[in-house]
Amino acid sequence: MTARILVVDDIPANVRLLEVRLLAEYFEVLTASNGADAIETCENGKVDVVLLDVMMPEMDGFEVCRRLKSDPATSHIPVVMITALDQVSDRVRGLQAGADDFLTKPVNDLQLMTRVKSLVRLKSLTDELRLRASTTRNIGIEELLSRNFASAETTPKVLLIDERKSSVERIQKMLRDSADLDVTSDPHAGFFQAAETPYECVMISTAFADFDPLRLCSQLRSLDRTRFLPIILLAEEGEEERIIRGLELGINDYLMRPIDQQELTARLRTQVRRKRYNDQLRASVTQTIEMAVTDGLTGLHNRRYLDSHLQTLFDRAVARRRPLSVMITDLDRFKSINDMHGHDGGDEVLREFARRLRKNVRGIDLACRFGGEEFVVVMPDTDGMVAEKVAERIRAEIAQKPFAIGSDGKTIEVTVSVGVSSVLKGVDTVAALMKRADLALYEAKSGGRNRVVAKAA
Repeated sequence: MTARILVVDDIPANVRLLEVRLLAEYFEVLTASNGADAIETCENGKVDVVLLDVMMPEMDGFEVCRRLKSDPATSHIPVVMITALDQVSDRVRGLQAGADDFLTKPVNDLQLMTRVKSLVRLKSLTDELRLRASTTRNIGIEELLSRNFASAETTPKVLLIDERKSSVERIQKMLRDSADLDVTSDPHAGFFQAAETPYECVMISTAFADFDPLRLCSQLRSLDRTRFLPIILLAEEGEEERIIRGLELGINDYLMRPIDQQELTARLRTQVRRKRYNDQLRASVTQTIEMAVTDGLTGLHNRRYLDSHLQTLFDRAVARRRPLSVMITDLDRFKSINDMHGHDGGDEVLREFARRLRKNVRGIDLACRFGGEEFVVVMPDTDGMVAEKVAERIRAEIAQKPFAIGSDGKTIEVTVSVGVSSVLKGVDTVAALMKRADLALYEAKSGGRNRVVAKAA
């Protein structure tokens, strides 16, 4: 695993010490001696993790962290604050500034490397989502990235898996006002509960009498539904080796007992904020992909989807020696509808036509808006005679019932011409199939409109 790590410290000896440790693990290391340079480096370069000293002149680490996390361009970069301060209040202050973790000097090599590697994995996931979102159509990603999910009104739903009653009661009291907390004492039941409920974080105690909590962490990470669910380990003093192993398995954070309420709520807030951030990115990517293959006006698939999917349906029909038919429809004299009723009226007609079209074809049929007022329906396992009957049914459905225009209840007559073609036995291609349907449509239009013509059907 390689990544670019920015080390920020005003003392050259400290910078050199961390640089040597990181280079030994084959990380690429950047350095900065003050907060302003650190911010500039993050804004201008590809930084995967920031190791940030707290005590610096002019601008301390808390302020640097706050500025990085408040800027949409750098808010996704994990920040680990490194300090000689070991008070809980200092850790809480750093977490409230947006830090992803805290390490206390002198830094333990094993803890440093496992924490850095864990955050690099998390950053690579976020980078992939950001890349997918930024390379698709403009979906307002800057506005998305600037949202403060931590201050969202919705209370996070959290699962606590802990068999000690006294521990559960303390945590319930601590999170009474900041989380919707479910509790289970059975780790096996907790696994299924986490898989079936949309939690935003799960906290797992290490204090089980006869169960390895890391086994549960591993199971959660291996299941698709919980692969990205944040896990916080609640550990005892002296369990450093277990914590390090947990970080290697993919837990997101840990707390040492006795647990401080402020630190608990701050770390929980950090995990929930990051999960909501990544969830929103995934949802935006999914939505953008759907937008890329869906016609926004009618809700049908668009030509891009047809071009990519028709060949697959054609090849499958030929390989299985099954029939396949194509129907191209065109609304008659649609330009006059736009001229008389405006584009809003034309849009209403297109939407209603798409609704009627969808109602008259099967779920396995592929209905697409081909462009303008032309629509294509691909009908697997349908021979020419059946396809012609379906086309006639659609034509009649359009012609028999007038289309409503505007809010005043006015209606207009609409008709449609349809061309049909089917896959020929022997040598045939998608292009030839579509060409025959297009010629059939031309005949229907030139022959008086409001009719169906089938070519080699």
